[in-house]
Formats: sequence, C-alpha cells, structure tokens
Amino acid sequence: MADIAVVPSVDLLDPTLYRNGMPHDLYAELREIGPVLWHPRSHVAAFGRDIEFWAVIGHREVEQANRDWETFSVHDGTTIVPFPPAQRGVMFVTKDPPEYNRIRRLISAGFTPRMVGRLEEQIRDRTERILDDAAARGHVDFVPDIAYQLPMHVIADIVGIPEDDRPEVFRLTDLLMRATDPFQNISKEAQRKAEMALFTYAHELSASKRANPTDDVWSILAAGELDEFELDLFFMALTFGGSETTRNALAQGLIALLDNPDQLVTLQHDPSLLPCATEEIVRWSSPVICFGRTVTRDVELGGQHLRVGDRVGLFYPSANRDDKVFADPFHFDIRRSPNPHLGFGGGGPHFCLGASFARTEIRVMIGALLRRFTVIEITSEPVWMSAGPAAAVGVAVQSLPVRLA
Repeated sequence: MADIAVVPSVDLLDPTLYRNGMPHDLYAELREIGPVLWHPRSHVAAFGRDIEFWAVIGHREVEQANRDWETFSVHDGTTIVPFPPAQRGVMFVTKDPPEYNRIRRLISAGFTPRMVGRLEEQIRDRTERILDDAAARGHVDFVPDIAYQLPMHVIADIVGIPEDDRPEVFRLTDLLMRATDPFQNISKEAQRKAEMALFTYAHELSASKRANPTDDVWSILAAGELDEFELDLFFMALTFGGSETTRNALAQGLIALLDNPDQLVTLQHDPSLLPCATEEIVRWSSPVICFGRTVTRDVELGGQHLRVGDRVGLFYPSANRDDKVFADPFHFDIRRSPNPHLGFGGGGPHFCLGASFARTEIRVMIGALLRRFTVIEITSEPVWMSAGPAAAVGVAVQSLPVRLA
C-alpha cells in the first residue's frame, strides 16, 4: 500500500469545496503528488452511497482514459457513483462501441448539411432576439436570461418543440439540473415528478413527429432506425448535456473576460480572435467537472496499478490547467495556441456529439455581446451551483446579475 499515491486528507466529493467555484489551487497541489491518486471511501449524499475511486487529474492520463474505452468503460454510468444495475448500459451515453457507434451514426444522420446550416442561422437569430430583450431591460441575470436561453432554444429548434411548450420544458430541465446540488433542497419527489414529466413529453413529441413529420432534425430521427425508447432517452441526454454545459461556459467565459479587461478590449477590437477565444473559454470553464469510468482489465495509469472493477473519476478542470501541457495555465489567454483542452472530452468515441454547436453558440453569443454593449458590468457576486463531482456538470454559475448598456 505504501507505493499507492493517495488523495491526502481532503474529500473531493464534498460539495462545500465547490461553493465558490472550482478548487483549482487544490487540484494543482494534488497534481504535485501525482496525476492519478487513490481516493479513500467517501459518502455521496445525492446517491445515498459510499464510493472509493481513482482520481485522474493529469491531462495526459485523462486523455488516455478517454481514448481507451475498452479499458475504461462507461457502461456502469457517467457519474462518479455507478448507476444502479438496472440503469447501466441503457442510456446512449452509457454505451460503448460497437452499440454506441450504431446509435451515434443514426443520430448523426439527422444532422444533414442543410439542417446544420439552418441551425447556425437560428443560433445567430436567437442570439439577437435574446439580446434585444436584455437590452430593453438593462439589468438582467446573465445565466437564466441569456446563457441558458440560447442553448435551450437551439435544442428546442433541433427537437422541434413548439414555442408555447418551451417555458415548461426549460423549467423542468433547470429543476433537474439544480436537483443535483444538495444546497438547493429540491425534494426527491419533485425531482421524480420532473423526470417523469420530461420523459413523457419526449415520448409524446416523438410520437407526434412520427405521425405528422415536420422539417426538423427530430422528424428525421423519429422516422429512422432508432426505437422509441432510444429516442426518448436521447431527448433527455440532449436537454441536459446540450444546455447546462454551454450555459456554464458562457457564464464563466463572461466572468473571465470581465476579470481580464485587456483580453476583453483585444477581442472587441479584433473579432477574428473569437474562434481562438472560444477554445480558451472552454478550457478555462471546463463545464464538465467529472465523468466516471470502470476499469475492465488490470492496467497502469499515471504510475499507479488499477485493477479490474476499480472505479475511476476523470477530472477535466484539473487536466485543463495542467502545467505539464499548458504554459501559464492560470492565465486566461484568448490567443492561446495550441490549446489541447479536454473540455469536450479527450477524444475517442465519447467525444462530445454537440461540440460544434457549442462552439458556435459561445462564439456567436460572446461576439454579439461585445459588439452590442459598451457596458457589461457584474452588479453582484455570482452564485454557484455546487453539487461537486457527484454530477457531471456539478459546479456551475447559477446566477450572475449584470448591467448592460
């Protein structure tokens, strides 16, 4: 046991560590010990279970585990705590190849070049509409009023959700996001009802698209080879994975720009830097804090011996500030190049399906904000959602009041 590198006297799953955002200084201290550390048993209240696992915090090691899906399987669930046995390997995101490749291929077939082009136009149009409303009000909460609205409307456009249905779908999705945070005090019953309501809506919408197809991605998918259950589960994965990550990146990206006014001014004067700035925003924000994997064979990783059945947590925010890969990683630099961040995953089959849309949303929204407003001022301290690694997007800005002029 003496040769095992261990996380010393800190519980990385303790939500109180994340009340003010990501503990990057702590991650840096832990990387000095090693890129892969054994984490002693911890109780996760959100799951009512104890867990012990390997914390993978080095960039190279996180990337290696992402790419080697045969050794580091997602079958047992994406959270650090494994899913209950009945839920393992059920959702799209908890499948490994070849089954994962089959579903991903069928989903990708719905995103034809024409549909992708239309969605990019819709992103630009929706951005302007959101900012028109914000400009008229002057004082808004950036997260629910701007950062959340854009990705959710894009998802609604993909799925073909009628405008009148969107507020309720958005409300249910937001409630389920916040339910992972123990400080929100959302009851299990409220969470269960929201899950059922959203799943029922997904099922009814897909049935409607099959009966009366319209000119949208979801009608193509509903008429394809995905069965009803697979499509309903993809709806759930899309609403969560496609909204909270972009919302978090936009909020943290805006804070980073306002904390670094020289970078903000540079970007205002040279919009050609927006693609590069978008990559830095994703690196800096690392919207996904942790994904879980299960070891399928004995393997060496980061100088540690992992055994079959061991649980692994891949800590993306730590990997994205690893000074072995990034020069001056604690400096927000919109010109950073190269920028091999792992904000969309570390490659391999589970690389983020919506990465191109997320990049477009961030680039378009940040560009429009800087073009339209000469005053962007945070009027009170941000409020954080702090579920911690128990949830994939467990650390996120929940509220960010701003003044726009």
